Amino acid sequence: MIPPLHRRDPIKSSVGNVAAQRRRQNAVTVGKERRESLVRAKRLCRVGATGDGDVPVEENDMITDEAGFLLDAQTYSAVEELKSVVANQGKGAMQKRVSALRELRRLLSKSEFPPVEAALKAGAIPLLVQCLSFGSSDEQLLEAAWCLTNIAAGKPEETKALMPALPLLIAHLGEKSSLPVAEQYAWALGNVAGEGEELRNVLLFQGALPPLARMMLPNKGSTVRTAAWALSNLIKGPDPKAATELIKVDGVLDAILRHLRKADVELAT
Repeated sequence: MIPPLHRRDPIKSSVGNVAAQRRRQNAVTVGKERRESLVRAKRLCRVGATGDGDVPVEENDMITDEAGFLLDAQTYSAVEELKSVVANQGKGAMQKRVSALRELRRLLSKSEFPPVEAALKAGAIPLLVQCLSFGSSDEQLLEAAWCLTNIAAGKPEETKALMPALPLLIAHLGEKSSLPVAEQYAWALGNVAGEGEELRNVLLFQGALPPLARMMLPNKGSTVRTAAWALSNLIKGPDPKAATELIKVDGVLDAILRHLRKADVELAT
């Protein structure tokens, strides 16, 4: 089950105490000079990192060098385990893949500075892409996307490492996917779009805008909020072309107006 996505702190206007607290916990810090803009644009998926509910994240949650080395070592081990189970098609293979993905996701959600670099060096991306294949269980699809969501919340070069995963992330936004799967994939794509113009253009070229826009049509609470947030990252910038394409999607303009009339401040902003 993926975490709810309600959040606006002083950087993003409030939608209630509980929602604000959740997103404050989920804010990602990536260097002083880029911090504020990236907190606006990206969201780190932390809820459930230990399996015990929300994981408190303090502003100064720095990890020691020793703890960092240990976390990196655990991450290398987790990727190796994932590599082993992805290659295994025998009895119980699906549940073993889910367990390996869950462990990698837990590590990538664990600290203020997740071991994204270690995961990339260990070769996590190709394995995660394999786990996005159609016909996989929703549990596998969610865990793999959660890993990619947190990798995409990292530094620019780390976010760009998701390029091979983008076509499948976009494909899972379609009607054949369950709402939880589509919502998590929208979150991952929102993080990618939040990195900057280059990746926004890649997503637009690969057709991310129409399926994200169609996620705005139903009245599905957190799914609509996630899609709206991802779209806000995707269409930002001085070029109005993407925004123009958005309102051309059948029914989207009416949906936006309908959502604006609601008392959901986060969605409206």
